Amino acid sequence: MNALTPVPPSSRSRLLVVLPVAAVCLALAIGGLPRLSAHAAVVRQTAALGTPTVAVVAPGREPLQQSLVLPGDVQAFQEASIYARTSGYLGQWLTDIGTHVHSGQLLAQIESPEVDAQLAQARADAATASANYQIARVTADRWEEMLKSNAVSQQSSQENVSTMKAKQAMLAAAQANVDRLQQLQSFEKVYAPFDGVITVRNVDVGALIDAGNGGTPAALFKLAETDKLRVFVNVPQDDAADVAVGARATLTLPQYPGRSFVGSVARTAGAIDPASRTLRVEVDMDNADGAVPPGAYAQVTLMLASAKAMLSLPANTLLFRPVGVEVATVDAKGLVRLMPVTLGRDFGTRVEIRAGLKGDERVIVNPGDAVGDGQSVRINARPADAT
Repeated sequence: MNALTPVPPSSRSRLLVVLPVAAVCLALAIGGLPRLSAHAAVVRQTAALGTPTVAVVAPGREPLQQSLVLPGDVQAFQEASIYARTSGYLGQWLTDIGTHVHSGQLLAQIESPEVDAQLAQARADAATASANYQIARVTADRWEEMLKSNAVSQQSSQENVSTMKAKQAMLAAAQANVDRLQQLQSFEKVYAPFDGVITVRNVDVGALIDAGNGGTPAALFKLAETDKLRVFVNVPQDDAADVAVGARATLTLPQYPGRSFVGSVARTAGAIDPASRTLRVEVDMDNADGAVPPGAYAQVTLMLASAKAMLSLPANTLLFRPVGVEVATVDAKGLVRLMPVTLGRDFGTRVEIRAGLKGDERVIVNPGDAVGDGQSVRINARPADAT
């Protein structure tokens, strides 16, 4: 059969049926397959979104020795306000503020003529009492000798002995008054009680010095020992147990940027202050060059020694819920487990965990507020940023 051979009527009718069906199938293949592929992709994406991917981090262990930075109050190792013990007028002062003095050094001279006159009178009274006692003693001795030969009565002898003892007591009282006034006169010279620096001088030559007879006296000088300092720090109750005597302490002052001063914990109060719930800690430091002035404000870094290493987590792993602070962990089955934790010290980007974790948990970083216990999640293979 060639191309000019006519097609039978039955074949022509079948051809007219097949061609439309083929066209319809071709149209479905061209337009339906992409839709089916897109639908499958949507199904897969929905399934993926149904199981969120999370980043996890393991709790870190902080070193046993930690540092704690607290404000400190710098004070002189010993400080005293020097008052006058006798009244009068200031004759001269020998030291001014900033003067380094030694123990026993003369600071000022007070003129007190009244005390000098009273001492002279007391010495005269003591001399009179001494003379009266000597006469009474000689008389008593004579009467006792005469009593041995029964020349006088025993009562008369005892009377003279009693008179002698009374005169002796009067002499002792007069001598005690002399000693008192001598001590008072010695207070006309004001001496330094210890080595230090004069930080305050409140008197000038000719000023009236009141030893307290007319009211509250004013201090003549203020003396401070500055070659060694005491720095007082109030340590919070949570860290009080980790402060040990002898622990290293470092001081920094705003007027010395980049410079630090080293001291050590000398003693603690041994009790928590109920008002502030802090432990009073004293840090002693050498200040031979006088660089740190008493009364200054300082930042004190204390080295704390913990009994065991504490766990810590990044701050962005914490969930603050009405029931308390929690973290979201992922168990071996990929399910979320919410665990309550107890927080400790705040290190900035990390927070100490005192209770609630063992250390082998996988903690979710940046958990959403909607995260719930038992939720299925997938762990991101890329390590999370622990900071």
